[in-house]
Amino acid sequence: MEINRTRILVTGGAGFIGSHLSEGLLKQGANVTVLDNFDDFYPGKEANISGLLQNERFELVRGSVLDRDTLSKLIEKSDAVFHLAAQAGIRYCNEKPHKANEVNVTGTLNVVDSCHKLGVKKLVYASSSSVFGDPVRVPMDEHHPTDPNNPYGASKLAGEKYCTSYANAFGMDITCLRYFSAYGPRGRPDQVLYSFAEKASRGEPPVIYGDGSYSRDFTYVSDVVSATILSLYTDSDGGRVLNIGYGKDYKVIDIARKIIAHYGGGFEPRFVKQYSGDFSRTLCDNELARRTLGWRPQVSFDEGLALFLDWFDKKQDLVQRSRGPLTSREVNQ
Repeated sequence: MEINRTRILVTGGAGFIGSHLSEGLLKQGANVTVLDNFDDFYPGKEANISGLLQNERFELVRGSVLDRDTLSKLIEKSDAVFHLAAQAGIRYCNEKPHKANEVNVTGTLNVVDSCHKLGVKKLVYASSSSVFGDPVRVPMDEHHPTDPNNPYGASKLAGEKYCTSYANAFGMDITCLRYFSAYGPRGRPDQVLYSFAEKASRGEPPVIYGDGSYSRDFTYVSDVVSATILSLYTDSDGGRVLNIGYGKDYKVIDIARKIIAHYGGGFEPRFVKQYSGDFSRTLCDNELARRTLGWRPQVSFDEGLALFLDWFDKKQDLVQRSRGPLTSREVNQ
């Protein structure tokens, strides 16, 4: 598919990855419509897309993938759909599994079924490495067993199954991308790098759930976006699932110490009880994505962390300047 002047719908396009994706699609000449309900799960989405609102090829629609009428109207005038709208957060979904199911499963079914009925065959679905659960071997390729150990992972896997079943049954061109721990500017406040930076920048110990020995394959957002856009350029032949990860993992304790060092050090992380449904390790085998998409991750973790912290520090500086100088009461606190 040629992207220039293509009409593309991005669900969840005001979120972390969605806003970067929308920006990337616009740079390649696409006409982009974003559907986002601006859920209060985390703030700041308006700022994510503020720079896009003046682009004549950009349209923002406030609405939900659970609203089938709105969804159908937008899909009907689209050539392709990127489905990123989701209820994220393992801990949050542990507490609100029915919401996770409604948004991630029913919402995905709404998108896939509407694409089928309206003749939009090109669909890219944002899945997650959480579908694997605890690894039985590493690196984890696409044939690794999927045995999610939390409601979030279960809901994302159910979304995958709807995608692949529709692709098989109706010949749709659907790609499911399993993102491995995406991070970068505009990241969510509940994500580990953001939460560590938020604490350490105030001189407080970052909070680690568990002993910090578990590790993650962190993937910089620009690499995630490039793989996602490349999925439009290649056909999936009835549906496919691809792992999108850098291919190297880091222990959480080591990351916390890197971030503490960035802010001057002098303290150690604080350890609290591990939450239910977490997993010990992720490490991506990305060979299939390399072969089928011609994709190569470009940003190492150290480079990406520096870029993220630079964005975070500038963001905090803007927030502080908007508040004005500290009062004596604030300083004493």
